[in-house]
Amino acid sequence: MKNNKILVTGGAGYIGSHVVRQLGKASEDVIVLDNLSSGFEAAVTSGELVVGDTGDAGLLEKIFSGNNIDTVMHFAAHTVVPESVSDPLKYYRNNTASSRTLLEAAANHGVKNFVFSSTAAVYGIPDGGKASEDSKTQPINPYGTSKLMTEWMLRDLAAAGGPRYVALRYFNVAGCEPSGTIGQSTPKATLLVKVACEAATGRRPGVSIFGTDYPTPDGTGLRDYIHVEDLASAHLDALTYLRAGGESTVLNCGYGHGYSVREVLKAVEKANGEALSISEQPRRAGDPPELIAVANRVRDVLGWSPKFDDLDTIVRTSLEWERKITARDPSAYWAD
Repeated sequence: MKNNKILVTGGAGYIGSHVVRQLGKASEDVIVLDNLSSGFEAAVTSGELVVGDTGDAGLLEKIFSGNNIDTVMHFAAHTVVPESVSDPLKYYRNNTASSRTLLEAAANHGVKNFVFSSTAAVYGIPDGGKASEDSKTQPINPYGTSKLMTEWMLRDLAAAGGPRYVALRYFNVAGCEPSGTIGQSTPKATLLVKVACEAATGRRPGVSIFGTDYPTPDGTGLRDYIHVEDLASAHLDALTYLRAGGESTVLNCGYGHGYSVREVLKAVEKANGEALSISEQPRRAGDPPELIAVANRVRDVLGWSPKFDDLDTIVRTSLEWERKITARDPSAYWAD
């Protein structure tokens, strides 16, 4: 039986657009709400796009009143950690206050299910470099705190009879849709794989390693990189879980193992066939030596089975998309 509509906030952005694409392939009826501040209209490959803000209560009322929405998938957020430190109120306004407005509208209209885009930043610097869902939440920047506050609102609203939810705590998301229909075009990106691929295609002069003296095998930081297509499939698994009556839960989304900064850069050099211009810089404050997901629960609870757990695949799909941007391929999209 076909289900009701799904509202996807931030569905024109990097991760949201990959989820929207998979929802379309699954024949779901999707409404995308995005203000296009960092997303792209061309990235929305399925459903109806409504241009506007998640915190616009009047617009939300119109959307919910005019559609039979059973599920909200909430991606809309600011995500640049250094910016959150320099402009914290921007993050609390958009990531937290707007989420509260969205939750109120969803509850008022009887939405049953809510899938939330959270982050491993809620853990801060976990002991031993590995974080499970039971690890202490101690964010060290406003970005992580703004996301954690939304998790708390979801928890409390569900306890009061609101939507059941799955909050997915992402680790380092990378890669692009393998056939090249959509990709990562985030303006002023800060994620390592994207930055390195921009450097490989000449869109940046080079790439920096921040910290080469960590207590890791090669002295550089270790991170758990997850391919965006696997992350997107976890959202569809969460949807199936909730529609089947699953209880509210919080789940890590990662592969459970990491790659160092040097390993990532070597993979980009291998895929591109050329050396990168690399500079070594001092450590950045707040960067943990290691941040790896303990990610058994997402497999057990959702039955999630990743297909792209391979660094070379992550890098290759990223580089292929970056080459399309560099060539100004009309099938790609980008921000100048």
